[in-house]
Amino acid sequence: MPKAGGAALPAILEMMMREQIDGALKQATLDQDRKRINTLRLIKTTIRDRDAADKKAGGEGVSEDDVVAILLKMIQQRIESAKSFAAKGREDLVQEELLEIEIIKSFLPRQLDEDEMRQVCVQAIRENDAHGLRDLGRCMQTLKERYPGQMDLGKAIQIVKQQLQ
Repeated sequence: MPKAGGAALPAILEMMMREQIDGALKQATLDQDRKRINTLRLIKTTIRDRDAADKKAGGEGVSEDDVVAILLKMIQQRIESAKSFAAKGREDLVQEELLEIEIIKSFLPRQLDEDEMRQVCVQAIRENDAHGLRDLGRCMQTLKERYPGQMDLGKAIQIVKQQLQ
C-alpha cells in the first residue's frame, strides 16, 4: 500500500511486480536455472522480511516504492561486491555479481535514458523555481518521488548541479 507523502506507483503495479517475480521463479525452476532461482528466492525473501518488519511496526507492509528501493539497494550491494571482487582479481565472482544485477534489474521500471533524464531534471528545476545549489534538495526530492527506480540519482544530481550553477 502506498505510503503517504510521495507520488507512489499504483498498487496494481505492486501486485504485478510480485506476480512477475513469482512467475519468473516458476520459470527458472522449470528451466533448472540455479543462479536465477537463487537470486529470485533472495528477492522474495528480502521483500517478505521487510513486509513482516513493517507489519510488526504497525504498518501495512511494503509499498511498490519500497519494493523498488529494495531492488535498488540489492543492485547497489552487488555493485560494491563486484568492485571488491575485481580489486582482489576474482573475475569469476565479478561475473556472478553482474549476472545477479541483470536479473534484479529486469524487475525495475524502465530506466530513463540520458536525454529523458536531462529533460525531467530541467522540469524539476523549473517546477521548484530553483535558482541555486541551495535548492538542490527540493529538486532531487521531486525527482525521487516522481521517478522512483527509473533513473540513476547520482547522474541526476550532477545534471541538476550543472543546471543550477
